[in-house]
Amino acid sequence: MTRESGAAGIEAELARLRENIRHHEHLYYVLDAPEISDEEYDGLERALRALEAAHPELVTPDSPSQRVGERPSDQFESFEHQVAMLSLDNTYSQDELREFEQRIFRIIENQELAYTAELKIDGLSLSLHYERGHLVRAVTRGDGVRGDIVTPNARAIRSIPLVLKGSDVPEYLEARGEVFLPRTRFDAINRERESLEEEPFANPRNAAAGTMKTLDSRVVAARGLDVYMYSLAAIAGEEISSQWRALERLRHWGLKTNPTTELCQGLADVLDYCDRWREGRDTLEYDIDGVVVKVNERSLQAELGSTSKFPRWAIAYKYPAMQASTVVRGIEVQVGRTGRLTPVAHLEPVLLAGSTVARATLHNEEEIARKDVRVGDTVLIEKGGDVIPKVVKVVTGLRPGKTSAWSPPESCPVCGTAVSKHEDEVDRRCPNASCRAQIEERMKHFARREAMDIGGLGDVLVSQLVERKLLSDFADLYRLEASELEGLDRFGAKSAANLLKEIDASRGRELRRVIFGLGIRHVGERAARLLAQRFGSLEALGQASLEDLQAVHEIGPAVAGAVRDWFESEVNRLLIERLAAAGVRPEQAVVDVEEQAATQPLAGKQIVLTGTLKGMTRLEAKAAIEALGGRVTSAVSKKTAYVVVGEDPGSKQEKALKLAVTCLDEREFSALLAALRSARPSE
Repeated sequence: MTRESGAAGIEAELARLRENIRHHEHLYYVLDAPEISDEEYDGLERALRALEAAHPELVTPDSPSQRVGERPSDQFESFEHQVAMLSLDNTYSQDELREFEQRIFRIIENQELAYTAELKIDGLSLSLHYERGHLVRAVTRGDGVRGDIVTPNARAIRSIPLVLKGSDVPEYLEARGEVFLPRTRFDAINRERESLEEEPFANPRNAAAGTMKTLDSRVVAARGLDVYMYSLAAIAGEEISSQWRALERLRHWGLKTNPTTELCQGLADVLDYCDRWREGRDTLEYDIDGVVVKVNERSLQAELGSTSKFPRWAIAYKYPAMQASTVVRGIEVQVGRTGRLTPVAHLEPVLLAGSTVARATLHNEEEIARKDVRVGDTVLIEKGGDVIPKVVKVVTGLRPGKTSAWSPPESCPVCGTAVSKHEDEVDRRCPNASCRAQIEERMKHFARREAMDIGGLGDVLVSQLVERKLLSDFADLYRLEASELEGLDRFGAKSAANLLKEIDASRGRELRRVIFGLGIRHVGERAARLLAQRFGSLEALGQASLEDLQAVHEIGPAVAGAVRDWFESEVNRLLIERLAAAGVRPEQAVVDVEEQAATQPLAGKQIVLTGTLKGMTRLEAKAAIEALGGRVTSAVSKKTAYVVVGEDPGSKQEKALKLAVTCLDEREFSALLAALRSARPSE
């Protein structure tokens, strides 16, 4: 046997072993239908590893042996989603689901809609990117615009295929799903942690989220995470007509989808599904908090579109919150970054929805008075749609004999300054911007991942820095020195160096992050992004008039007024100058609406392609339309600008004629494209 033939034989044996292992992985982890024993499967893996160890030059990245083999990373890289990972709007009753459908009918014609109903697993979203069938990237949701690349961790989840099945895998595919920790694994992990005198995880979701954030994929492999894919975000070379078809194609290529998902013919079927799983959720191996309802047809999804926060074609139907009763041991007032005073109840610890609850928000003094919450009361608490537990009501029949109504403080519990309360507000506020509690909360907000993303600047460290008067505002961060940090509790030279590195990196954050990080009242992430796009720099934003601010789409009087008030403060103007002197001078290209309209003459227009075009493919036609700002949709409606008609057009042309929508043949379509291109300003 020649050396060449020997090498070929080894490669063939490696290929056979890898394909065999992938086959049995799919049967076991995806289909839950194993054909061989665990011992036989382990034997296949041992044979593969032994052969690869003898021939390391033949190891491939997609080999099953490489699921867990990378050294721990120092940090995650970020990745911008090509299609934003929007969150879902929530609804809590069947009447609200009916209202959701009525909102749909205000955009499209009344018709019998098909929906998919999918269990809303309490986990964390993950996006998987495949090229030519091979897993090349896994990304967390992050802030919906950018997420962390966690490919090594995703490779360690056995139900995620490294290589897709079938001979028809697309050139590119992005699938999205929910990672979760099965309850049996959660219980086993907590038993082990308790035996090691480690703090147990509060609930499976926290355990799953913490696991995916670890920098060592070996930890991920040991935890036993699982995943169900729920959407096909992008695909090359194939048009997917519906959500149900997308799930079928994902399964066909070997991706795991939830077998409980149903195609519902009308809202009545959706309501029935919701009722059945409200009763049956305790039988599941994972936690759910409701049902995700999606319009099935993707053409209708495209027509319905999205708001700035949520898709209009999908909604989360949340089940009633789990409740528990406990006793109020005390009421504490916390001070937020804007000076707002929030009363919080300290409770006798109680298990609620998988986690131990010892505190619950009381919102404000009017809410306390309305419910008449007193120290010593037995209260009913729930988590509801909120992460923070809340007090639902007082069980007055169990109230002790000697209690007194709670009185709101007249002075700040932290700095002692007399509190203020405007007539049009329910909240009391501490007006002292130098209040230690406000400084701490502002610094925590500034360091948030969605803002300046300063890793290592946690709550305890912020408290120490403020207490030692090393921090009084954001600009002080950029003056910190290693010698100052090394003198803090549990803070050595390495920790100090790492923090200073993070602070230095934050100088280059995008303008939207800096605006959000400033903590201007009413300015969330969305408003910060819009302001950054419109004004392009902090200097320009600071000089904008109230009218300029309100002229920005989606910026209302409250946000505009808050921004104007913030920049009119001499203290804040000096802060901006100090940040600039420290190297924090974020800028970005200004998005000019009129200029954008000039360069994208089809912006906002929907165009339908029907029939076969001779001079270009459908993909080429779509690319030409999108380059001019237009959007290709599948269904003809009153909002359609043009229907491009090729050979054998079918019913879409007939519907266009009925709705008086302009129809273009291929010659007219080509002429329109040429005219619009030539009319655009030269770049």
